[in-house]
Amino acid sequence: MQLFKPHAGADLGEPMTLREFGDIINEAIDQPPWRAAADKEADYVDGNQLDSQLLQRLKAIGIPPAKENIIGPAIAAICGYEAKTRTDWRITPDGDPGGQDVADALNYRLNQAERHSGADSAMSAAFRPQASVGLGFVEVARSSDPFGYPYRCRYVHRNEVFWDMRAKEKDLSDAGWLFRERYIKRSRAMAAFPDKKDLIAQADAASGIGGYGGYVVEGGVSTGLQSDMNTSRAWTSREQAWYRKETDEVCLVELWYRRWVNTIIMRLKGGRVVEFDQSNPNHQAAVASGQGTLERTTVARVRRSYWMGPHCLHDGPTPYPHRHFPYVPFWGYVEDMTGVPFGVVRDMIYPQDNLNSTQAKLRWGMAATRTERTKGAVAMTDEQFRRQVARPDADIILNPEAMNEPGARFEVKRDFQLNAQQFQLMADSRAALERVSPVTPALQGRTGTATSGVQEQTQLEQSQVTLADLMDNFKDGRTMVGELQLALIMEDMGKEEQTIVIEGDTLNPPRTVVLNKPEVDPETGMPYLSNDVQRTRIKVALEDVPSSSSFRAQQLNALSEAVKAAPPEIQQVVMPFMIDLMDLPRKKEVVEAIKAASSGKVDPEALRAQIKQELMYELKEREVQVKERESEARIQQMVAQAVQTGVQAAFSAMQAGAQVAQMPQIAPVADAIMQGAGYIKPARSDDPNFPTAEVPTAAPLVGTMPPVQQNTSPTFPPVPDDGTSPMEGIETPAVTDNLQGEIA
Repeated sequence: MQLFKPHAGADLGEPMTLREFGDIINEAIDQPPWRAAADKEADYVDGNQLDSQLLQRLKAIGIPPAKENIIGPAIAAICGYEAKTRTDWRITPDGDPGGQDVADALNYRLNQAERHSGADSAMSAAFRPQASVGLGFVEVARSSDPFGYPYRCRYVHRNEVFWDMRAKEKDLSDAGWLFRERYIKRSRAMAAFPDKKDLIAQADAASGIGGYGGYVVEGGVSTGLQSDMNTSRAWTSREQAWYRKETDEVCLVELWYRRWVNTIIMRLKGGRVVEFDQSNPNHQAAVASGQGTLERTTVARVRRSYWMGPHCLHDGPTPYPHRHFPYVPFWGYVEDMTGVPFGVVRDMIYPQDNLNSTQAKLRWGMAATRTERTKGAVAMTDEQFRRQVARPDADIILNPEAMNEPGARFEVKRDFQLNAQQFQLMADSRAALERVSPVTPALQGRTGTATSGVQEQTQLEQSQVTLADLMDNFKDGRTMVGELQLALIMEDMGKEEQTIVIEGDTLNPPRTVVLNKPEVDPETGMPYLSNDVQRTRIKVALEDVPSSSSFRAQQLNALSEAVKAAPPEIQQVVMPFMIDLMDLPRKKEVVEAIKAASSGKVDPEALRAQIKQELMYELKEREVQVKERESEARIQQMVAQAVQTGVQAAFSAMQAGAQVAQMPQIAPVADAIMQGAGYIKPARSDDPNFPTAEVPTAAPLVGTMPPVQQNTSPTFPPVPDDGTSPMEGIETPAVTDNLQGEIA
């Protein structure tokens, strides 16, 4: 890009006449109509898809309105794709030797302007109508606020801008005119044009019915589309200003137009072309020395004028140092014959309407009933009967006298077969929306037909292919916005010497570039400016690589796999680039340590420890958090185990107590077992004096040997009648077996 500033005596073209302005208005009126359709498509994206007349008809026949917005999420997915693949501006020298320093300094300033002027948000706002209806505009201008940032980028609604539709270039560089109409308060207009204050004050009487803006009525009016029956969207701001004069607003037209004039240009060696200024001694010296040749040609002069109705408030040359209109178009798709823009919503309206209507009819058909009855068959009025029969808990009282008459009938029917057909039609409408939409389920994050990761990636790439034309047009518009902002920056730098400090990053240290530095040619003695901003030919391009965190992670993985098997010296060279791709809080210090180690300035062991310390900084914090959570979990586990042990001990004690209560004879055995296990009886204990059941003692038999008592309790062990062989020890039966009481 090169600044274009005509010299003082250049022909800047003639001002706009009233007749020419009227011809432009008539041409705008006669343009192919497309704005009303675009407004309807935009309403569909916003969810206002039900026509007012349709809502009235549905209400008359009792069908509830239904809406399933498929278009809105599809456009949101496209806008999300633009945000994820957003790239930054990058300035490169356009063939001039030694222009890299100027390009780097301007690139730093341009990136600052991109952040502070709201360029990204304005272009994202313009991308939504670009994808939806086919066109969006972004204004690149100087800020009118002296206390704010000097440049601004704003999204402009398409209905405010009219342009010469005979232009063939996407950047409107061959368009004859472009104007923007806007309604503002009359007091503000009077402050902006103090010399026309009296004329603006009489605008209500001089403008007539409706003022100027009534001539261009296509677009910007109510579409009649609503989201439901209770929403009122009767008027737009444009119609309010048209019909309500109590707002005290006037319609101002900002007209940009081109005048073609004949002029003399000078071609210098090296390909540089400038407009010849006869009063410039350098130009005369270049022609005399043969360094430049003169040619007569026709060039376009950009001018700007402000109009209020038929009254011209201002007319003069463009205040900007470029040859473009300050309104950058973002094109979607364009009709071949008419040049009318359109977006992806155009082909989605019919299946969307079909889906909404089938849903409404399906809901109505599932609840609707058809009745056939003779006159007087029900004992209620027709209105009461219709309200009652529509309820699922209807209670209908029949007229017995009328039903006893010959031919009397009363029958309630439901057509479920028709509901199945409506359901199939609704499914076909959803499938049609997916077929005509360039957005696949994979791009929206929904479950599609893919059964593997490779198929999912393939479908995602297919969606990106369908959006290629749209994204290319957005890239062209974004590049032009950067060029217009760069022109403003270069003009503000002027010819004064400036020092630009370019901040460094992980890999590159900060450096200083001096622009417009006065120097003297040692051979000719002629003064000149080194790093001349306004003479360096540069161009604005877009980075091909996005800067999102997910893409950096992919780059890091690919680079890690590439250098995994490389020699150690290669890995040492690539390591700073890998660190730059990591999201580390102190990656700059890590890279500096690696570079210092590669130059042999530090101990390898100390370097290894420092790198480990920096890389494990976040891991240590996470480890501390994990240990804290682990300690809390262990404490909870110990408490739970203590409770469990106590419960088990209590349960075992209760079982032992139950056994002792049933068989007191086992108490000494239990005491002996406990003593063998290490139990120590306390010095003093209290007798709990538990109640026990009375067990009758065996009556002694006189003169005979008492027989062995056969036990009948299931808790006693069985006693054999006789041993099968001689036994000793505890297996020898005794007369005291199973007898209550202790034998001394």
